[in-house]
Amino acid sequence: MTLPKCPQCHSEYTYEDGGMYVCPECAHEWGKDAVTEATEVRPVVRDAVGNELKDGDTVTVIKDLKVKGSSSVVKVGTKVKNIRLVDGDHDIDCKIEGIGAMGLKSEFVKRV
Repeated sequence: MTLPKCPQCHSEYTYEDGGMYVCPECAHEWGKDAVTEATEVRPVVRDAVGNELKDGDTVTVIKDLKVKGSSSVVKVGTKVKNIRLVDGDHDIDCKIEGIGAMGLKSEFVKRV
């Protein structure tokens, strides 16, 4: 039996709790009788050279980026694995080794 993905964050790690489905990543809960396949149309996100990005892609940073609120810098050539696309100004959520979770703009990355 396969469980539906979370309609809010699209995580695959949902579980059943009584008559509800629960997402452990964003804590979203929805009923079993709710429509599980969202017909949401997401805008296409493209990298700096025009390649279409998808959740789970690996990208490379093409410009030194200062980390807001820190003295750290994400250097050119830093490889970022398993990105997640989100809505907003910073349209990529990711974890960068040595820095942690952060948001990136797609205009500063290139798909590998």
